[in-house]
Amino acid sequence: MAIILGIESSCDETSAAICIDGEIRSNIIANQLVHQHYGGVVPELASRAHQQNIIPAIQEAFSVAKISKNEVDAVAFTRGPGLLGSLLVGTSFAKAFALAKNIPLIEVNHMQAHILAHFVENPKPDFPFLCLTVSGGHTQIVKVNDYFNMEIVGQTLDDAAGEAFDKSAKILGLPYPGGPLIDQYAQSGSAEAYSFPEPQIPGLDFSFSGLKTSILYFVQKNVKADPDFIQKNLPDICASIQQRIISILLAKLKRAVAEYQINQIAIAGGVSANSGLRNALQELGEKKGWQVFIPKFEYCTDNAAMIAIAGYHKFLKKDYVDQSIAPLARMTF
Repeated sequence: MAIILGIESSCDETSAAICIDGEIRSNIIANQLVHQHYGGVVPELASRAHQQNIIPAIQEAFSVAKISKNEVDAVAFTRGPGLLGSLLVGTSFAKAFALAKNIPLIEVNHMQAHILAHFVENPKPDFPFLCLTVSGGHTQIVKVNDYFNMEIVGQTLDDAAGEAFDKSAKILGLPYPGGPLIDQYAQSGSAEAYSFPEPQIPGLDFSFSGLKTSILYFVQKNVKADPDFIQKNLPDICASIQQRIISILLAKLKRAVAEYQINQIAIAGGVSANSGLRNALQELGEKKGWQVFIPKFEYCTDNAAMIAIAGYHKFLKKDYVDQSIAPLARMTF
Protein backbone atom coordinates (compact mmCIF):
# COMPACT_ATOMS: atom_id res chain seq x y z
CA MET A 1 0.00 0.00 0.00
CA ALA A 2 1.23 3.49 -0.90
CA ILE A 3 -0.15 6.50 0.99
CA ILE A 4 0.76 9.92 -0.44
CA LEU A 5 0.16 13.29 1.19
CA GLY A 6 -0.27 15.97 -1.48
CA ILE A 7 0.22 19.69 -0.80
CA GLU A 8 -0.75 22.51 -3.16
CA SER A 9 0.11 26.18 -2.50
CA SER A 10 0.96 27.73 -5.85
CA CYS A 11 -1.38 30.72 -5.70
CA ASP A 12 -4.25 31.54 -3.34
CA GLU A 13 -5.69 28.14 -2.47
CA THR A 14 -4.16 26.07 0.31
CA SER A 15 -4.97 22.43 -0.36
CA ALA A 16 -4.09 19.04 1.10
CA ALA A 17 -5.07 15.60 -0.15
CA ILE A 18 -4.51 11.96 0.68
CA CYS A 19 -4.00 9.38 -2.08
CA ILE A 20 -4.03 5.67 -1.19
CA ASP A 21 -2.92 3.32 -3.97
CA GLY A 22 -4.02 5.78 -6.66
CA GLU A 23 -7.37 6.58 -5.05
CA ILE A 24 -8.07 10.04 -3.63
CA ARG A 25 -9.48 9.69 -0.11
CA SER A 26 -9.60 13.39 0.78
CA ASN A 27 -9.15 16.71 -1.01
CA ILE A 28 -9.35 19.76 1.26
CA ILE A 29 -9.21 23.30 -0.19
CA ALA A 30 -8.97 26.48 1.90
CA ASN A 31 -9.83 29.60 -0.13
CA GLN A 32 -8.52 33.10 0.53
CA LEU A 33 -11.35 35.64 0.39
CA VAL A 34 -9.10 38.56 1.35
CA HIS A 35 -8.07 39.13 -2.28
CA GLN A 36 -11.60 40.15 -3.30
CA HIS A 37 -10.97 43.57 -1.73
CA TYR A 38 -8.01 44.21 -4.05
CA GLY A 39 -9.32 42.98 -7.41
CA GLY A 40 -6.66 40.28 -7.69
CA VAL A 41 -4.27 38.08 -5.74
CA VAL A 42 -1.87 40.01 -3.49
CA PRO A 43 1.25 37.80 -3.19
CA GLU A 44 2.23 38.87 0.33
CA LEU A 45 -1.29 38.32 1.68
CA ALA A 46 -1.46 34.97 -0.12
CA SER A 47 1.71 33.65 1.52
CA ARG A 48 0.54 34.78 4.96
CA ALA A 49 -2.80 33.07 4.48
CA HIS A 50 -1.05 29.86 3.42
CA GLN A 51 0.85 29.89 6.70
CA GLN A 52 -2.43 30.13 8.58
CA ASN A 53 -4.27 27.52 6.51
CA ILE A 54 -1.76 24.79 5.78
CA ILE A 55 -1.80 22.92 9.11
CA PRO A 56 -5.62 22.95 9.50
CA ALA A 57 -6.03 21.81 5.87
CA ILE A 58 -3.60 18.92 6.33
CA GLN A 59 -5.18 17.89 9.62
CA GLU A 60 -8.59 17.82 7.96
CA ALA A 61 -7.23 15.80 5.05
CA PHE A 62 -5.96 13.17 7.50
CA SER A 63 -9.28 13.19 9.37
CA VAL A 64 -11.44 12.76 6.26
CA ALA A 65 -9.16 10.00 4.91
CA LYS A 66 -9.20 8.32 8.33
CA ILE A 67 -5.44 7.85 8.53
CA SER A 68 -2.70 9.21 10.79
CA LYS A 69 0.40 11.15 9.78
CA ASN A 70 2.51 8.15 10.79
CA GLU A 71 1.01 6.08 7.94
CA VAL A 72 2.17 8.37 5.13
CA ASP A 73 4.72 6.81 2.76
CA ALA A 74 5.72 9.99 0.88
CA VAL A 75 4.84 13.67 0.63
CA ALA A 76 4.30 15.37 -2.73
CA PHE A 77 4.25 19.13 -3.13
CA THR A 78 3.92 21.79 -5.82
CA ARG A 79 7.39 23.05 -6.65
CA GLY A 80 6.18 25.48 -9.32
CA PRO A 81 5.21 27.39 -11.31
CA GLY A 82 3.41 29.91 -9.10
CA LEU A 83 3.85 32.75 -6.64
CA LEU A 84 7.21 32.26 -4.94
CA GLY A 85 6.02 33.25 -1.46
CA SER A 86 3.07 30.87 -1.69
CA LEU A 87 5.23 28.04 -3.03
CA LEU A 88 7.71 28.54 -0.19
CA VAL A 89 5.04 27.76 2.41
CA GLY A 90 4.04 24.44 0.85
CA THR A 91 7.61 23.47 -0.01
CA SER A 92 8.88 24.24 3.49
CA PHE A 93 6.13 22.24 5.15
CA ALA A 94 6.61 19.28 2.82
CA LYS A 95 10.38 19.23 3.42
CA ALA A 96 9.93 19.45 7.18
CA PHE A 97 7.28 16.71 7.19
CA ALA A 98 9.39 14.38 5.05
CA LEU A 99 12.46 15.02 7.19
CA ALA A 100 10.61 14.45 10.46
CA LYS A 101 9.04 11.20 9.22
CA ASN A 102 12.08 10.06 7.23
CA ILE A 103 9.96 9.48 4.12
CA PRO A 104 10.53 10.36 0.44
CA LEU A 105 9.93 13.89 -0.84
CA ILE A 106 8.37 14.29 -4.29
CA GLU A 107 8.31 17.49 -6.35
CA VAL A 108 5.39 18.09 -8.72
CA ASN A 109 5.05 20.47 -11.66
CA HIS A 110 1.77 22.32 -11.16
CA MET A 111 0.83 22.32 -14.86
CA GLN A 112 1.61 18.62 -15.28
CA ALA A 113 -0.55 17.96 -12.24
CA HIS A 114 -3.51 19.74 -13.84
CA ILE A 115 -3.24 17.28 -16.73
CA LEU A 116 -2.82 14.28 -14.43
CA ALA A 117 -6.05 15.25 -12.64
CA HIS A 118 -7.63 13.14 -15.39
CA PHE A 119 -6.26 10.06 -13.62
CA VAL A 120 -8.07 10.75 -10.35
CA GLU A 121 -11.30 9.07 -11.47
CA ASN A 122 -12.67 7.04 -14.37
CA PRO A 123 -12.95 7.37 -17.30
CA LYS A 124 -9.26 7.97 -17.86
CA PRO A 125 -7.66 8.81 -21.22
CA ASP A 126 -5.23 6.48 -22.94
CA PHE A 127 -1.83 7.67 -24.12
CA PRO A 128 -1.22 9.61 -26.24
CA PHE A 129 -3.86 12.31 -25.84
CA LEU A 130 -4.07 16.05 -26.38
CA CYS A 131 -4.85 18.30 -23.43
CA LEU A 132 -5.98 21.91 -23.65
CA THR A 133 -4.65 23.40 -20.41
CA VAL A 134 -6.19 26.78 -19.61
CA SER A 135 -5.75 28.83 -16.46
CA GLY A 136 -5.15 32.37 -15.25
CA GLY A 137 -1.46 32.14 -16.05
CA HIS A 138 -1.19 29.51 -18.78
CA THR A 139 -2.83 28.51 -22.05
CA GLN A 140 -1.26 25.45 -23.66
CA ILE A 141 -1.99 22.52 -25.94
CA VAL A 142 -0.02 19.57 -24.61
CA LYS A 143 0.66 16.24 -26.31
CA VAL A 144 0.66 13.76 -23.43
CA ASN A 145 2.69 10.66 -24.33
CA ASP A 146 2.94 9.23 -20.81
CA TYR A 147 2.46 10.35 -17.20
CA PHE A 148 5.59 12.50 -17.28
CA ASN A 149 6.38 12.59 -20.98
CA MET A 150 4.55 15.70 -22.12
CA GLU A 151 5.24 18.05 -25.01
CA ILE A 152 3.86 21.58 -25.29
CA VAL A 153 2.84 21.93 -28.95
CA GLY A 154 1.09 25.29 -28.63
CA GLN A 155 1.00 28.06 -26.03
CA THR A 156 0.07 31.69 -25.55
CA LEU A 157 2.50 34.29 -26.83
CA ASP A 158 1.30 36.88 -24.32
CA ASP A 159 -1.74 36.66 -22.03
CA ALA A 160 -3.56 33.53 -20.90
CA ALA A 161 -7.24 32.76 -21.52
CA GLY A 162 -7.99 32.99 -17.81
CA GLU A 163 -6.44 36.44 -17.69
CA ALA A 164 -8.60 37.49 -20.65
CA PHE A 165 -11.68 36.43 -18.70
CA ASP A 166 -10.61 38.19 -15.50
CA LYS A 167 -9.45 41.41 -17.19
CA SER A 168 -12.65 41.57 -19.23
CA ALA A 169 -14.64 41.20 -16.03
CA LYS A 170 -12.64 44.02 -14.46
CA ILE A 171 -13.35 46.26 -17.47
CA LEU A 172 -17.06 45.52 -16.93
CA GLY A 173 -16.80 46.46 -13.27
CA LEU A 174 -17.35 42.93 -11.97
CA PRO A 175 -15.70 41.92 -8.67
CA TYR A 176 -12.74 39.52 -8.42
CA PRO A 177 -12.63 36.71 -9.39
CA GLY A 178 -14.53 37.85 -12.46
CA GLY A 179 -14.08 34.90 -14.81
CA PRO A 180 -16.79 32.77 -13.17
CA LEU A 181 -19.14 35.79 -13.17
CA ILE A 182 -18.75 36.21 -16.93
CA ASP A 183 -19.70 32.54 -17.27
CA GLN A 184 -22.71 33.09 -15.01
CA TYR A 185 -24.03 36.15 -16.86
CA ALA A 186 -23.29 34.60 -20.26
CA GLN A 187 -25.80 31.85 -19.66
CA SER A 188 -28.69 34.33 -20.04
CA GLY A 189 -27.14 36.36 -22.87
CA SER A 190 -26.74 36.10 -26.63
CA ALA A 191 -23.29 35.17 -27.90
CA GLU A 192 -24.15 36.76 -31.26
CA ALA A 193 -25.00 40.19 -29.80
CA TYR A 194 -21.52 41.63 -30.30
CA SER A 195 -18.54 40.63 -32.40
CA PHE A 196 -14.93 40.69 -31.22
CA PRO A 197 -11.92 40.00 -33.46
CA GLU A 198 -10.18 36.66 -33.59
CA PRO A 199 -6.37 36.99 -33.61
CA GLN A 200 -4.61 35.58 -36.67
CA ILE A 201 -1.70 33.72 -35.06
CA PRO A 202 -0.02 31.02 -37.18
CA GLY A 203 0.45 27.46 -35.96
CA LEU A 204 -0.89 26.27 -32.63
CA ASP A 205 0.04 29.28 -30.50
CA PHE A 206 -2.44 31.68 -28.91
CA SER A 207 -2.66 35.43 -28.28
CA PHE A 208 -5.20 37.21 -26.10
CA SER A 209 -3.68 40.67 -25.59
CA GLY A 210 -5.29 42.11 -28.73
CA LEU A 211 -8.67 40.72 -27.75
CA LYS A 212 -8.41 42.34 -24.32
CA THR A 213 -7.62 45.69 -25.95
CA SER A 214 -10.54 45.42 -28.35
CA ILE A 215 -12.91 44.66 -25.47
CA LEU A 216 -11.60 47.68 -23.55
CA TYR A 217 -12.12 50.03 -26.52
CA PHE A 218 -15.54 48.54 -27.23
CA VAL A 219 -16.71 49.16 -23.66
CA GLN A 220 -15.21 52.66 -23.48
CA LYS A 221 -16.84 53.67 -26.77
CA ASN A 222 -20.30 52.41 -25.83
CA VAL A 223 -20.21 53.71 -22.25
CA LYS A 224 -19.29 57.15 -23.60
CA ALA A 225 -22.41 57.05 -25.79
CA ASP A 226 -24.58 55.57 -23.02
CA PRO A 227 -23.34 55.52 -19.40
CA ASP A 228 -25.76 52.68 -18.62
CA PHE A 229 -24.59 50.51 -21.54
CA ILE A 230 -22.95 47.81 -19.38
CA GLN A 231 -25.86 47.57 -16.95
CA LYS A 232 -28.40 47.31 -19.81
CA ASN A 233 -26.48 44.72 -21.82
CA LEU A 234 -24.30 42.80 -19.34
CA PRO A 235 -25.50 39.23 -20.20
CA ASP A 236 -25.06 39.83 -23.95
CA ILE A 237 -21.62 41.40 -23.48
CA CYS A 238 -20.47 38.50 -21.29
CA ALA A 239 -21.85 35.90 -23.70
CA SER A 240 -20.12 37.54 -26.66
CA ILE A 241 -16.78 37.80 -24.84
CA GLN A 242 -16.98 34.20 -23.66
CA GLN A 243 -17.93 32.93 -27.10
CA ARG A 244 -14.89 34.60 -28.68
CA ILE A 245 -12.41 33.26 -26.09
CA ILE A 246 -13.85 29.76 -26.50
CA SER A 247 -13.77 29.96 -30.31
CA ILE A 248 -10.08 30.93 -30.19
CA LEU A 249 -9.28 27.97 -27.94
CA LEU A 250 -11.24 25.41 -29.93
CA ALA A 251 -9.99 26.59 -33.32
CA LYS A 252 -6.41 25.83 -32.25
CA LEU A 253 -7.47 22.54 -30.68
CA LYS A 254 -9.08 21.43 -33.95
CA ARG A 255 -5.87 22.29 -35.78
CA ALA A 256 -3.83 20.26 -33.27
CA VAL A 257 -6.10 17.24 -33.70
CA ALA A 258 -5.70 17.42 -37.47
CA GLU A 259 -1.92 17.79 -37.19
CA TYR A 260 -1.30 14.97 -34.71
CA GLN A 261 -4.18 12.67 -35.67
CA ILE A 262 -5.12 12.10 -32.03
CA ASN A 263 -8.81 11.99 -31.15
CA GLN A 264 -8.56 11.63 -27.39
CA ILE A 265 -9.00 15.16 -26.11
CA ALA A 266 -8.90 16.51 -22.55
CA ILE A 267 -9.12 19.91 -20.88
CA ALA A 268 -7.51 20.97 -17.61
CA GLY A 269 -6.82 24.05 -15.49
CA GLY A 270 -9.05 26.58 -13.81
CA VAL A 271 -10.75 27.79 -17.00
CA SER A 272 -11.84 24.22 -17.75
CA ALA A 273 -14.49 24.82 -15.06
CA ASN A 274 -16.15 27.30 -17.44
CA SER A 275 -19.52 25.85 -18.43
CA GLY A 276 -19.42 27.43 -21.88
CA LEU A 277 -16.08 25.82 -22.69
CA ARG A 278 -17.14 22.46 -21.28
CA ASN A 279 -20.36 22.44 -23.32
CA ALA A 280 -18.70 23.68 -26.50
CA LEU A 281 -15.95 21.04 -26.29
CA GLN A 282 -18.49 18.30 -25.62
CA GLU A 283 -20.54 19.37 -28.64
CA LEU A 284 -17.47 19.66 -30.86
CA GLY A 285 -16.27 16.24 -29.70
CA GLU A 286 -19.58 14.63 -30.61
CA LYS A 287 -19.53 16.32 -34.00
CA LYS A 288 -15.93 15.31 -34.76
CA GLY A 289 -16.03 11.84 -33.20
CA TRP A 290 -13.50 12.70 -30.50
CA GLN A 291 -13.34 10.99 -27.14
CA VAL A 292 -13.55 13.93 -24.76
CA PHE A 293 -12.42 13.95 -21.11
CA ILE A 294 -13.63 16.72 -18.82
CA PRO A 295 -12.66 16.61 -15.13
CA LYS A 296 -15.05 17.29 -12.27
CA PHE A 297 -15.18 20.93 -11.16
CA GLU A 298 -13.25 20.20 -7.95
CA TYR A 299 -10.30 18.90 -9.99
CA CYS A 300 -10.24 21.87 -12.42
CA THR A 301 -9.19 24.65 -10.08
CA ASP A 302 -6.03 24.42 -7.96
CA ASN A 303 -6.28 21.41 -5.66
CA ALA A 304 -4.03 18.90 -3.90
CA ALA A 305 -5.74 15.82 -5.34
CA MET A 306 -3.93 16.42 -8.62
CA ILE A 307 -0.64 16.88 -6.72
CA ALA A 308 -1.22 13.65 -4.80
CA ILE A 309 -2.07 11.61 -7.91
CA ALA A 310 1.02 12.97 -9.69
CA GLY A 311 3.05 12.16 -6.58
CA TYR A 312 1.67 8.62 -6.52
CA HIS A 313 2.88 7.92 -10.07
CA LYS A 314 6.28 9.41 -9.26
CA PHE A 315 6.39 7.29 -6.09
CA LEU A 316 5.93 4.15 -8.21
CA LYS A 317 9.02 5.21 -10.20
CA LYS A 318 10.95 6.14 -7.03
CA ASP A 319 11.34 9.64 -8.48
CA TYR A 320 12.31 11.52 -5.32
CA VAL A 321 14.14 14.75 -4.46
CA ASP A 322 16.36 15.65 -1.51
CA GLN A 323 16.20 18.40 1.08
CA SER A 324 18.13 20.84 -1.10
CA ILE A 325 15.07 21.29 -3.34
CA ALA A 326 13.74 24.85 -3.71
CA PRO A 327 10.53 26.21 -5.26
CA LEU A 328 10.53 27.77 -8.72
CA ALA A 329 8.21 30.62 -9.68
CA ARG A 330 8.78 29.71 -13.34
CA MET A 331 8.95 26.07 -14.26
CA THR A 332 8.68 24.22 -17.59
CA PHE A 333 7.91 20.58 -18.30
